[in-house]
Amino acid sequence: MRPLGTTKTQTRMSNSTLLFIIAGIIFVLMYGFALISYPGSFMQFQTFFDLFNFNAALFIVTLGLCVVMIGGGIDISVGAVCGLVTMACAMLLESGTGGIWSALLLALGIGLAFGLMHGFLIAYLEIQPFIITLAGMFLAQGLLTTLHREPLNVTQPAFVALRNFTIEIPWLGTVNRRGIFIPCEIKPGVLVVVVLVILYAVLMKWSRFGRSVYAVGGDRESARMLGINVKKTIFLSYVICGLTAGISGFVFLMTTGAGNIGNGSLFEMKAIAANVMGGILLNGGVGNLLGAPIGTMTLLTINELIRAAGVQSNLQAIVSGLLLYLFIVLQSIIIALRTSKRFTLALPSWLKFQRTHD
Repeated sequence: MRPLGTTKTQTRMSNSTLLFIIAGIIFVLMYGFALISYPGSFMQFQTFFDLFNFNAALFIVTLGLCVVMIGGGIDISVGAVCGLVTMACAMLLESGTGGIWSALLLALGIGLAFGLMHGFLIAYLEIQPFIITLAGMFLAQGLLTTLHREPLNVTQPAFVALRNFTIEIPWLGTVNRRGIFIPCEIKPGVLVVVVLVILYAVLMKWSRFGRSVYAVGGDRESARMLGINVKKTIFLSYVICGLTAGISGFVFLMTTGAGNIGNGSLFEMKAIAANVMGGILLNGGVGNLLGAPIGTMTLLTINELIRAAGVQSNLQAIVSGLLLYLFIVLQSIIIALRTSKRFTLALPSWLKFQRTHD
């Protein structure tokens, strides 16, 4: 019992938490609808894991871009950088002059180079992020087509073995028509996604850098008054995004096994859409990093639903665009209501996380 004269205080749920919960509910409802509508496909555990197996590179790109977007920036070069990395690494592996570790270092080097360049020009020269990353996109695309125009399959034995390597989950699977149990399989790229999600979530939640990114995205002038090095924070966010794009390109190559000028095409647009669907605001300062994979799964589930329905593929873009409108309008309404203090929502004890990132 509480002593007389005292009142129970309630913690107001942050915008980041609220939008993340809404994004999670929408994904659960959408996947539940898919289970009911097409049980033959979506009831199989492998279908769910294949969302990660075949799209690990997109998940990774979305994570890196999420950090930049929370800081109030944007990077539309990540797809082109991812494609450039796949082709450069494929050429290195096929040349016989480097192995898997050399290709990984090359991927990280390319991503780091773009991240450093974009971060310096945006943070220290204060040039608009859209213009700088647009130039980066053109540069990466130009380098990609200059390196090799035709698809280049990687046949190096060590890399082929890595690409074909799978991890079986013996307690999950399906029984085929012959009555044989087939366990679910996950690819190495999925492990990379899991590691990066944990690493980036910890970075954004508990590190000084993560708190600085939220502060800079919310209000740069206020962040400066709090003693935060705004330029350094913005610079590091683009460096992280570039490195993540490099990792994404290497994982993309592990998924497809070939360098191609179409690799990573429209990844930047899909990543932006996935982040918005995951509750990250375009103007920065609000968002939960775990919303990035949630938004990506929502976007991929939409595409799988349309594919299962057997309708034209161009409908995927139409539905995704309409849902993106819906998410943006919904976010704007929620933020406007909460800003006007006409809408309050108490935070339950089991959801007391990320309370300071409004």
